[in-house]
Amino acid sequence: MSVPPATLQHVFDRAFAGIGKTCEAFTPELALREVGTISSLSTGIARISGLPGVGFDELVEFPGEIFGIAFNVDADEVGVVLLGEYWQLHAGDEVKRTGRVMDVAVGDGLLGRVIDPLGQPLDGKGRVASDKRLPIERTAAPIMDRAPVSVPLQTGIKVVDALIPIGRGQRELILGDRQTGKTAIAIDAILNQRGKDVLCVYCAIGQRSAAVAKVVATLREKGALDYTVVVVTEGNDPPGLTYIAPYAATSIAEHFMEAGRDVLIVYDDLTHHARAYRELSLLLRRPPGREAFPGDIFYIHSRLLERSTHLSDERGGGSLTALPIIETEAQNMSAYIPTNLISITDGQIYLSPSLFELGVLPAVDVGQSVSRVGGKAQRAAYRMVAGDLKLAYAQFEELENFARYGARLDDDTRQSITYGRRIRACLKQPEFAPVSVPEQIAVLLVLTAKLFDPVPLDQIAAAEQAVREAAVDIPDEVSARFDGADKLSDEDRANIVEIGRAALEDFLSKAAPQI
Repeated sequence: MSVPPATLQHVFDRAFAGIGKTCEAFTPELALREVGTISSLSTGIARISGLPGVGFDELVEFPGEIFGIAFNVDADEVGVVLLGEYWQLHAGDEVKRTGRVMDVAVGDGLLGRVIDPLGQPLDGKGRVASDKRLPIERTAAPIMDRAPVSVPLQTGIKVVDALIPIGRGQRELILGDRQTGKTAIAIDAILNQRGKDVLCVYCAIGQRSAAVAKVVATLREKGALDYTVVVVTEGNDPPGLTYIAPYAATSIAEHFMEAGRDVLIVYDDLTHHARAYRELSLLLRRPPGREAFPGDIFYIHSRLLERSTHLSDERGGGSLTALPIIETEAQNMSAYIPTNLISITDGQIYLSPSLFELGVLPAVDVGQSVSRVGGKAQRAAYRMVAGDLKLAYAQFEELENFARYGARLDDDTRQSITYGRRIRACLKQPEFAPVSVPEQIAVLLVLTAKLFDPVPLDQIAAAEQAVREAAVDIPDEVSARFDGADKLSDEDRANIVEIGRAALEDFLSKAAPQI
């Protein structure tokens, strides 16, 4: 059917009249935007021309929603650390400023999740629920906002809780050669926080995928993932992600601390972090120093660990306890990075390969381990029980070395060696098996009373287990004093020793005289 030309003209006039009114109502807005271009790319970094107003540490955006941090801000170019899969980027690509620094999602929605430093989920459970973000680089709490470290953080490891106590808000370094059980001590500490109202953050820095999967599986199996956030970078991730991982994890932990919660954070390990920063610095042509590390390698760790503290009551009273892990080579504690970390932290737990090879697990070298907070963060019951234990153990190690030369020993020396061997046997502990406070105090009291001395060494483990099982018979009013500031009375100690003696009756009756 044909339409008269006059009718078509009428329709067109009405349509174009409406468009004209819409165009008259629209007012375009002009916005200035700095845009630069990639001049060159290297492993994990990019050099950018343009962006004259970009600031240090500012986040810049590349095509494909890839971000980077402005590290070198020079007169003619900007050196950027890339934070994603940069393989698709090319020289000449456009780069935009974001006007903000790198931040990370924080909040209760992260508990039980496995994420990367950018906040992206790695556990297949969907998007992370969070409505708040914090910069990854934050200023540490001022001295006047801090409180003394006075409340213990129980790790459930007998040798640590008794001889190298850790307080809430302390920074205790864990160091040793590879494959000596450093991560196992940190995981044990996380497992022991179940039911103690302490949240945990585990930061895996440049670890193997299999090792991270094993840790996550252990936390999930033991029910510890419910109160833990796992931040992961793997060995094949860009060095920029490895570099920002501990800072992002600390911001997540600080959110809980500033809400008045007690938090434990584990950095596993800062050796990979230092190496990633060295790689980035060399690629950015920064001047190398000792062992090719840049001059500010001390600063990147000190500004990280200074954020762990115990806040005053006016700031909410929360605490952030740090367990940084560092790897030594051939037991060289005086290497560059280990000495840096030892000087920053409030003590160290040193794991000896020699003890590990002898089957003494955890392989803690008590002589070279120290807690600079010490007994101030230890329960009064522990201080009374374990006061002379460290000295007796150190003397035993010296005497044991001397006895290897076949010298004739007097009775006192032989008794000291017998006692020291029982101390070492009682401080042994299997992996992922934290020991409660009443059980630890019962074992330590029986040990200091030298009731284990007549028991043969091959039966010490069974005898100790019997004492631990008998700890449930300790009266409630005595157990209540374990968590307080009150010391155990002589009567309390006598009662616990008698409970232990009753548990050891079978072992003592069968024991042969010790020679």
